[in-house]
Amino acid sequence: MLKNKYIESRMVMKEMTAVILAAGQGTRMKSDYPKVLHSVCGVPMVKQVIRVATESGFKKCVVITGFKEKYVRETVGNIVTFVHQEKQLGTAHAVMQAVPEFKDDKDGYILVVCGDTPLLKVETVKKILNTCVENNAAATVLTAIVDNPFGYGRIIRDKNGNMKSIVEQKDGTPEELKIKEINTGTYIFHVETFLEALSKVSNENAQNEYYLTDVFEIMISEGKKVIPVITDQEETLGVNTRQQLSQAEKILRLRKLDELMTQGVTVIDAENTYVEQDVKVGRDTIIYPGTILQGSTEIGEKCIIGPETQLKNVKCGNNCNLNRVYAIDSEIGNDNNIGPFVHIRPGTEIENNVKLGNFVEVKNSTIKSGTKLPHLIYCGDADLGENVNFGCGTVTVNFDGKEKHRTVVEDHAFIGCNTNLVAPVRVGKRAFTAAGSTITEDVPENSLAIARQRQKNIKNWVKKGTYKDDLK
Repeated sequence: MLKNKYIESRMVMKEMTAVILAAGQGTRMKSDYPKVLHSVCGVPMVKQVIRVATESGFKKCVVITGFKEKYVRETVGNIVTFVHQEKQLGTAHAVMQAVPEFKDDKDGYILVVCGDTPLLKVETVKKILNTCVENNAAATVLTAIVDNPFGYGRIIRDKNGNMKSIVEQKDGTPEELKIKEINTGTYIFHVETFLEALSKVSNENAQNEYYLTDVFEIMISEGKKVIPVITDQEETLGVNTRQQLSQAEKILRLRKLDELMTQGVTVIDAENTYVEQDVKVGRDTIIYPGTILQGSTEIGEKCIIGPETQLKNVKCGNNCNLNRVYAIDSEIGNDNNIGPFVHIRPGTEIENNVKLGNFVEVKNSTIKSGTKLPHLIYCGDADLGENVNFGCGTVTVNFDGKEKHRTVVEDHAFIGCNTNLVAPVRVGKRAFTAAGSTITEDVPENSLAIARQRQKNIKNWVKKGTYKDDLK
């Protein structure tokens, strides 16, 4: 522990830069967008890699762009430095484009990592960094033992276990290709030593490309120390196809659910629950199957979420029950009972102890504490006070064909069944509307509004009219 603390304190004094390779198209993805922009567990892969690098201590990140650079810049934003690679001439060539960003930090370290490796863990990056620093090595190479190494570069070691070279699939002998330890494409380099070796890399090969793996051969031939560090096979998955994207998605999703369960959240069925990486859930909350929690959603403590509930960018307080709810870009307070089959649309703010029952839709509205919308209601562009009751079938008529208008219903008002509130309109405190009314004018407080035609009964109408023969 003391040793690690010492290493970490030394690293604070050094400059550390992450170089993230994100220039490729990813043709096997069959996509109009750069591969690294495809999301895994709610986060674009390149942003996930940036997060891991930053949390590992690499405060400066340089992203190498190429194919449809505009989309990468728009997605990532100004949290990194972008360097454009005009032509993709190999991995070493890609890193060469970033050299001006770290060349003056000669005693620092760089992390080189691919932008399509979203499963890489912070603790793993710290491990290869600490190994490099602790051993005064020129570089560390992250490796893994895999069942099927086909297509990967193999790690060749000498009889003492030291790394000799990396042999690519197309160049390996039959004996070398039997090796199951592979190069994952994630490296730590000491800057000054790296720059010396990088300057000696050539493109004299069949593809006329500059390979970053040639750097290791140069370093080793000059007596520099290069240390391979083995990690779990799971972290090595690079995403090149939609199938691998789905595989990575599942792994990260289960990691997230495991994290939540460790923090005191009950997940009834992890295989059928989807929670994205940025979601927060409080302890003693229970999540039922079919639940999807996305974006910046935050759930408080002691809630029951689901089954079959989807929340995106929703803030929900404590002690809430959300059953078969779809909500987006909204806020829900404490002690609320919502569902089943409720749609909460953007701009909605719900306070405490509110009930939204079967088949209720709310949009861009504020609902204060104690208010009840039990069933079959549309509430759009409305401001409801405390302890308001909406009867079944109530509708706020908010759109006149050109513009949206607001409805205001003040505290303790009672809206009768099948009332149409034609906005703009205000219902005062403790006012009532009669069932079946279409309210087009403001209702003063403590008043009863009746806006329907008086009932008229026509005696003996059946006997005199169309249906008289039915009485025979």
